[in-house]
Amino acid sequence: MLALLSHRSPRRFGALVAGVVATALVAACGSADGQGGASRADGGAVKVVATTTQLGDIVRRIGGAGADVTQIMRPNTDPHDYEPRPSDVAATAGARVVFESGDNLDTWAEQVVEQAGGHPTTVVLADSNVDRVPGESSGPEASKYDPHWWHDPTNVEAAIPVIRDALTRANPNARALFDRNAAAYLERVRTLDGGIQRCVARVPRAERKLVTDHDAFNYFARRYAITVIGAVIPSQTTQGQASAGEVAALVKRIRREHVKAVFPETSVNAKLAKAIARASGARADYTLYGDTLGPDGSPGSTYLSMEQANADAMVRGFTGGARKCTIPGL
Repeated sequence: MLALLSHRSPRRFGALVAGVVATALVAACGSADGQGGASRADGGAVKVVATTTQLGDIVRRIGGAGADVTQIMRPNTDPHDYEPRPSDVAATAGARVVFESGDNLDTWAEQVVEQAGGHPTTVVLADSNVDRVPGESSGPEASKYDPHWWHDPTNVEAAIPVIRDALTRANPNARALFDRNAAAYLERVRTLDGGIQRCVARVPRAERKLVTDHDAFNYFARRYAITVIGAVIPSQTTQGQASAGEVAALVKRIRREHVKAVFPETSVNAKLAKAIARASGARADYTLYGDTLGPDGSPGSTYLSMEQANADAMVRGFTGGARKCTIPGL
């Protein structure tokens, strides 16, 4: 398993991970709060881990000062081919709760938790109350369900109470804080959802034709009545590859459907998407946030701003730049 974490010598790296974990566990025991050895940060905040950028942002909004959140993924990092670091193992060793996205998006998290030792509660959000879309039955990281559930804001609405309750069980003294934060964030997610619906509704249904880098937006398309024409990588994971025949067929389909824009993604090399756009006569100057948030200061630095940015990019692309999408109140 340690080979997953590094290309170094397994024996030397194993010793490094063991040492890092031992240090983390000693620190965790030294800060125990008397409730089953729960590790807490300064100020009484329970230590938790979130695997992806989206989960890290959402959990921080709900946890506030009552949760010290370690986010494993960094912005613009593809979770499909991520290799965890020793620091991820160390952070998990001191955590009381680990939030995972699920549906094979972050399968590496299971090994991080195992190598970290301890007994954190693992919460897989895709297994909660989200309304899933069927996924791939074959290919890299095949999954029964599409793993990109957060692109439907109603799924995030369903995940909010699950996150709140897990945090409350880990830190019951902060129950009132978690309740307030969850209620406030729920309202903002509902504002996002209503705003996107109004934006997309202003685009004629026949013009809502989506071509992306990979199949990451089926939830978004289902929620807002958008037709998915195809993807540069015809897979729900970026580890897939398009054949020459598949690329040629996509170019023909784009021409036949009079698609106005191909949408590259921020965490995927845009070279092929732009080449397909040129060959088909479409534009490729509006990008989407698919598997990851953007860095601080970017339009997609939070979950809410990411989805607003995606809606704005799609509306602009569908209409040839004639319309845009802004959502007040976020």
